[in-house]
Amino acid sequence: MIHWLLDPLSYAFIQRGLLAALMVGVVCAVIGCYVVLRSMAYLGDALAHAILPGVAVAYLMGGSLTVGALAAAVLVALGIGALSRQGTVKEDTAIGILFAAALSLGVALISTMRTYAVDLSHILFGNVLGVSAGDLALTAGLSVLVLGAVLLLYKPFLVISFDPVLAATLRMPRELLRNLLLVLLALTIVISLQAVGVGLVAAMLVTPAATAYLLSRRLPAMMAISALVGALSSVIGMYASYYANVASGAAIVLTATGFFILAYLFAPGRGVLWKKG
Repeated sequence: MIHWLLDPLSYAFIQRGLLAALMVGVVCAVIGCYVVLRSMAYLGDALAHAILPGVAVAYLMGGSLTVGALAAAVLVALGIGALSRQGTVKEDTAIGILFAAALSLGVALISTMRTYAVDLSHILFGNVLGVSAGDLALTAGLSVLVLGAVLLLYKPFLVISFDPVLAATLRMPRELLRNLLLVLLALTIVISLQAVGVGLVAAMLVTPAATAYLLSRRLPAMMAISALVGALSSVIGMYASYYANVASGAAIVLTATGFFILAYLFAPGRGVLWKKG
């Protein structure tokens, strides 16, 4: 058993990949609690796909793909907030418009590149085993930024999420806080690209948080359980990827899904089989 656990760690690239996956699992799980409670799953998926034009522009200019993805995600997040601010356009409509526009622009730009299939495939499907020391440092920095913001603004985010009337009574800057939450979500998605890719990032935002929702009654407990599920899914998924020779991102997401199914069936008071018992 000890050899089974330690053998993969003899490779430096697996050590870096495991650390990156752990950070992604925790950050996605924590911010994912707001995604689940505020019914923002569609937004998370839309933002994940909306980074494509930023990636394409960065590639064409020979710049950092991560910086391009970050710029695109933040711009789309703020655009959604601006379009839906006055209530003239509902948020889901704004998401649909900007999601389709950004995705189409990304596809149009990518279609002009002859080598995009090789060079950009890790953006679409993830490549956690290709994490460099620089990527790891950037992931760590953005993770600290996101988690620090969630910790510092815990009470304001709690109020705007569960009691908008109280937020208005207290004259809280609701739009500013809402846009900040969107930006944090965008940062989280960019953090996750290397580990799970565009196609699976929404699952890492939603699945651990949904699991924690079935096992808790209060937001702090939900965040703690979600982070634990995200971390365990990342570690178990990485080991499964190594020994089963499957894609790391997919293995991580399938592990998280397994935890959700267990909670769905057996969660005290909420599980399907618990209720039948």
